[in-house]
Amino acid sequence: MLLVLSTSSALATNQTVKEAEVRRVVNDYLQQKCDNLGLEINIKKIAYSGDLSLSAGDLSYEVVAPDRWEGWGSANLALIVRVDGRVERNVPVKVEVEAMAEMVVAVRPLERGEVIDAADVAVQKRGLSRLQGRFVRDVDEVVGKRVRTAIRGNNPIRPDFLERVPLIKSGQLVTIVAENESLRITAAGKARNSGAEGDTVMVRNLASQKELPARVIDAETVKVDF
Repeated sequence: MLLVLSTSSALATNQTVKEAEVRRVVNDYLQQKCDNLGLEINIKKIAYSGDLSLSAGDLSYEVVAPDRWEGWGSANLALIVRVDGRVERNVPVKVEVEAMAEMVVAVRPLERGEVIDAADVAVQKRGLSRLQGRFVRDVDEVVGKRVRTAIRGNNPIRPDFLERVPLIKSGQLVTIVAENESLRITAAGKARNSGAEGDTVMVRNLASQKELPARVIDAETVKVDF
């Protein structure tokens, strides 16, 4: 991600950029990178010291971060300083940023196969450095889902650790519904694979022996387009 911040100067001789100005540019970049993400940002370290001696002319700054850096944790940035559009300095700057966010946390160990209840989780503020951006903000997003990877107590819940509970199981007898505004048709069928609410599964019409895709409505009913 690139962010260009610019300023200008029309000095007749060489110019000096103070250490405080370099830090301000990097600080502004870090703040803007996480802007509008709903995070609490604490810049713990900007590893830079000393003033920059540059040629006279208009100054512009560009901060370059590693491609996959999300904006928190440790990173090695590059501050590119241009004078009249020409690159004059490429300054390495190591930073450390702490980002905090409200997220859903398991209040007890959750074993694989358990279905999460509201009493199993709570919303707490935690750091993001070790989560790689994978966390859940809303309790409603986890309640009623099944644990596919065991979660330790007091640990944030990642969305990839959960799965929706199948309502229809493979081999189960179901009611196939096809309807429009004026007509409703039902038939007995058998599910060929499992699916949660809203999933599309293959079902076999027991009368015609034809297989067709259908959307899971509840634990006994699937609906086909009509």
